[in-house]
Amino acid sequence: MSNPNEIKAEVIAVFPDKVKISVQDIAAFSDGKSIKVGSYLRISDSEDCSLIAIIENFCIEVTEKAERRHIIEALPLGIIRDGKFIRGGDTLTIPPTGVSPASEADIKKIFEESVESPKRFAFSTLVSNSSIQVPVDGNRFFNKHIAVVGSTGAGKSHTISKIIQTAVAAKKGNYVLNNSHVVIFDIHSEYKTAFPDANFLEANSLQLPYWLLNSEELEEILLDTGERDNYNQSSVFRQLVTENKKNHNPTAKSVFYDSPLKFEIQEVLNALFNIKNETVNAKDETRYMIKDASYSLLAEGKTDPSHGLQLNSQQRLDKYFKSRLEFHQTKAQSVTNGSYADKSLDKFFTRFESKVAQDRLGFLFGAVAQTATLEGTLQSLIGYGKNSANVTVIDLSGVPFEVLSITVSLISRLLFEYGYYYKVLRSNAGEAINSDAPLLLVYEEAHKYVPNSDLARFRASKLSIERIAKEGRKYGVTLLLSSQRPSEISETIFSQCSNFLAMRLTNPNDQSYVARLLPDTLGNLCDKLPSMGAGEALLIGEAVVIPSLVKVGPCDPAPSSNDIPYFELWKEEWKTIDFDAIKKTWLK
Repeated sequence: MSNPNEIKAEVIAVFPDKVKISVQDIAAFSDGKSIKVGSYLRISDSEDCSLIAIIENFCIEVTEKAERRHIIEALPLGIIRDGKFIRGGDTLTIPPTGVSPASEADIKKIFEESVESPKRFAFSTLVSNSSIQVPVDGNRFFNKHIAVVGSTGAGKSHTISKIIQTAVAAKKGNYVLNNSHVVIFDIHSEYKTAFPDANFLEANSLQLPYWLLNSEELEEILLDTGERDNYNQSSVFRQLVTENKKNHNPTAKSVFYDSPLKFEIQEVLNALFNIKNETVNAKDETRYMIKDASYSLLAEGKTDPSHGLQLNSQQRLDKYFKSRLEFHQTKAQSVTNGSYADKSLDKFFTRFESKVAQDRLGFLFGAVAQTATLEGTLQSLIGYGKNSANVTVIDLSGVPFEVLSITVSLISRLLFEYGYYYKVLRSNAGEAINSDAPLLLVYEEAHKYVPNSDLARFRASKLSIERIAKEGRKYGVTLLLSSQRPSEISETIFSQCSNFLAMRLTNPNDQSYVARLLPDTLGNLCDKLPSMGAGEALLIGEAVVIPSLVKVGPCDPAPSSNDIPYFELWKEEWKTIDFDAIKKTWLK
């Protein structure tokens, strides 16, 4: 038996999720190496098998003889057997024969040899040893949804930029562009500097023709606030849009309200104007009291307006679409108001006309909507336009707040349906892989689009993004969610994420929310969330061999998300500001 004075460390307790180790001489045990929370230990047994554990915490105990000893608690991660690391630590024989700090070779065996070379994707190193990269399985990382969470200033934008820059640079051969396709919803104009060669779309260059909006989105923009369920508004609008789509797409086999087919919004406005003002013959409601030359053609050549122009429902709408008409006033016993001429549509029409006329909504209702095509819009969003690009940055900072959710909803839905129909096309062609050009959609500040809220203004975007979260990976469309308030994100979406980068979080609600949703049991590692440095993260999920505290590498170029040096600027001389230029920019 060994002399007790020679013992440096021994295992004193083993639990399913914890190992307790007693160390008499911490300096001799560490052998000059740095030992801290997050460091790795190697625990050996008599069968030449080694358990790798990560230190969660340690304390000092004083014995009855006033001797000091260090007690280390470590989380078992896996075993090294026959030179290979295997996740899980339940095959170690008891009692263990020795404990020592894991060597750099041991740690490299865990990480750098854990992923096959073709699948290897690395963007970070260990916090405890910056010379050891922490690769993830690139396939499992990108084909499962990803969440990056952290308080402001924790380094989320830099982390996302580093991940995407690394993915875009990965190539199998000597060519300019690889086959990566990333769409970033940039709400704070941060990513243009990080991706100078990206396909950059902003409110002035974004082309999202209104006729691609579905029923939920159209009505959320155009129907009166607070009267979302007004039957008159909704039913009339649905009928007019559907009929107008049929008029402009005569060769289409089936046309529905939600069909992504062109229609003329000014014609719909004309018809709505006429419907809300129309008058009819009191004795025959199929005769409409329109002021025009048609009365000379009526029965026996009479021109009495009480006769009216007889039209069936299709003729009526066709005429109403063409122009705004003038109707004869109501007259007792001969001329009465039409079905909707009771002022129930007046507010709707005013709001509708105002929205369509707004310059700041030109990306939806502007002249480009008449020449835009579905395939052209998809090409623009995915980077297949005039200048092909791996990354599309959609700058949402110039999009009016009241249509922000609709804009995100429309783009998300179009890209999801692109993935769906591309899969159908490839399946019909006998292709084995769903998509040969999969997409990653990056939602910066995701709590602004998909909050844990039932408010009507978030309904459209939540439906679109929740559908991608639940079904998107089947069709080659995955999500990367970034948020400083994870507790405010729709739990339906957040719980679908399989890979997490949890950075510094100072809000207790957010800490507990993240700890509860993380798929691995991490013990006290989650307690480090409030004290992490900028760029440090807890990397966990199906793509990484074991949960790890990592330092994300610097990105080049960096996003424009650096903090403003307030105090340094305040010490400088008083600045002159051009308020006229600000006003012009503001009112563009």
